[in-house]
Amino acid sequence: MPSYTPPTKDMQFILHDVLNITGSTIPGYEELEADFTSAILEEAGKLTSEVLAPLNVVGDTEGCRLENGIVYTPTGFKDAFEQVKEGGWPGLDMPEEFGGQNMPVVIGSAVGEMFSSANMAFTMYQGLTHGAASAILAHGTQEQKDTYLPKMVSCEWTGTMNLTEPHCGTDLGLMRTKAEPQDDGSFKITGQKIFISAGEHDMADNIIHLVLGKIVGGPEGIKGVSLFIVPKFLVNEDGSLGARNGVAVGNIEEKMGIHGNSTCVMNYDGAIGYLIGEEHKGMRAMFTMMNEARLGVGMQGLSQAEVAYQNALDYAKDRLQGRDVTGVKNPEGPADPLIVHPDIRRSLMDQKSFAEGARAFILWGATMIDAAHRSDDKDADGIVSLLTPVIKGFLTDVGYDNTIKAQQVYGGHGYIEEWGMSQYTRDARIAMIYEGANGVQALDLVGRKLAQDGGKHVMAFFDLVKSFIKDNAGQDEAFDKEFLDPLKAASKDLQAAGMYFMQQGMKNPNNALSGSYDFMHMFGHVCLGLMWARMGKAARAALADGTSDPEFYETKLATGRYYMARQLPATALHLTRIQSGGDTVMALEAANF
Repeated sequence: MPSYTPPTKDMQFILHDVLNITGSTIPGYEELEADFTSAILEEAGKLTSEVLAPLNVVGDTEGCRLENGIVYTPTGFKDAFEQVKEGGWPGLDMPEEFGGQNMPVVIGSAVGEMFSSANMAFTMYQGLTHGAASAILAHGTQEQKDTYLPKMVSCEWTGTMNLTEPHCGTDLGLMRTKAEPQDDGSFKITGQKIFISAGEHDMADNIIHLVLGKIVGGPEGIKGVSLFIVPKFLVNEDGSLGARNGVAVGNIEEKMGIHGNSTCVMNYDGAIGYLIGEEHKGMRAMFTMMNEARLGVGMQGLSQAEVAYQNALDYAKDRLQGRDVTGVKNPEGPADPLIVHPDIRRSLMDQKSFAEGARAFILWGATMIDAAHRSDDKDADGIVSLLTPVIKGFLTDVGYDNTIKAQQVYGGHGYIEEWGMSQYTRDARIAMIYEGANGVQALDLVGRKLAQDGGKHVMAFFDLVKSFIKDNAGQDEAFDKEFLDPLKAASKDLQAAGMYFMQQGMKNPNNALSGSYDFMHMFGHVCLGLMWARMGKAARAALADGTSDPEFYETKLATGRYYMARQLPATALHLTRIQSGGDTVMALEAANF
């Protein structure tokens, strides 16, 4: 059975050596001393490795079952959910006013990675609840917050997001779910939603659905969409549960992966709903949840790549196969371990350098969210908004690819369910699709985010990279050559692509949109290149200061050199593709495919 070891030491390195969180001016960061964050991460690590990880394969093999309108989760899930709730983990970074611990998002993100690596399907129950609670916190009335948030923060009640319908996914303007106004200010919600994660289950007393629908008589298309709170059980004035609402699960989807999560068809038959936010402004409220979910999904790409890598590494060290071409390394055995072979090393280094770079990227992004929310930093908010489609799209694409590389290390055993590696690949696959398919993320990046606020945020990102290079150049020839020069070249490629879009996109939008996916990946590589340059700087500083663990920092530098030399140059390929334009992409008539 696969195992999981929480990467707490690497997280501490990023939080303190690289991001220097205690030196930040963000409110609440002054409390995040190394001993304090270590205690949180170690406690979360125990729960994830000892309780959640062993249930991962259980959830995959058993799945959820629907009986008489009730969804039963896999064996052990309910008890584990109680332990998670008792520890207060769902409310780690939620306001104290509603029972949370008010930790910064950067700590919630580090803990969230461990939860997702250990058991992605299980963690989605609390993850969706966190997103729904965040939407209510941002857009709900005080009465709605007081009614729902205390129980959602504790996960006594869980939450969902209901967007997709059988005939519409990304194009939400086509939805048919209708909301009929009632005399008491409520609405009757009628329609069907599909692909609803955690839509029905047996682990919470109530489920609070956030449902997109159109108020009867409202504007057509996306401009007529509103958001409603539709609880499974109505809530009485005293906070107790009342009558069952007119919402029911119609079916559980049979999926490729995340079998432990109940993905439901939800039927609304005159269910009582309550408007959240303004009429016909539902997308504004839903995007609070969507953007949080997209960052969480990017983390899922990392989380599955990380746990798959850990197991592939163990297998490569243990499995004897062939001899090292430079000389026998295991003379007492019939063969050398797989890890001696250069191609296995290449695969493992691809996985390791991605996971560690992606972790730094996500935690850096989390600090910008904290700056935006806790310090009202508009610049940080602009940059993280720009980077959200990159985090979601790039990290899930490459994370999925790396689960396949991990599976490949096992050879034939990777294809056999007994070894458990296929689950990481199957679970990771959905992350490229839900919360906005990655092609849509690329279109959002190029079509909206680049030009947002007159291009202010992308220029700020370029300035950030330039400033880092300028501030650190000339101090060490090796660091310049191994880290700064590759980062400079990749950043220039990214700028050249942006310039191409500006010059050619106005003439023919297909020239820009045909290159959007390459641009998203190019942007992702530059972000990881920046993270590796920052980690390289921190590692060199620790070695210069006489660290007690030089091997850790030397390993960090070697891994960073690999990424800068073997992965970051991919920006040149992406630029060539982008500059080829859209003619070859659009050349065929639809009938000729």
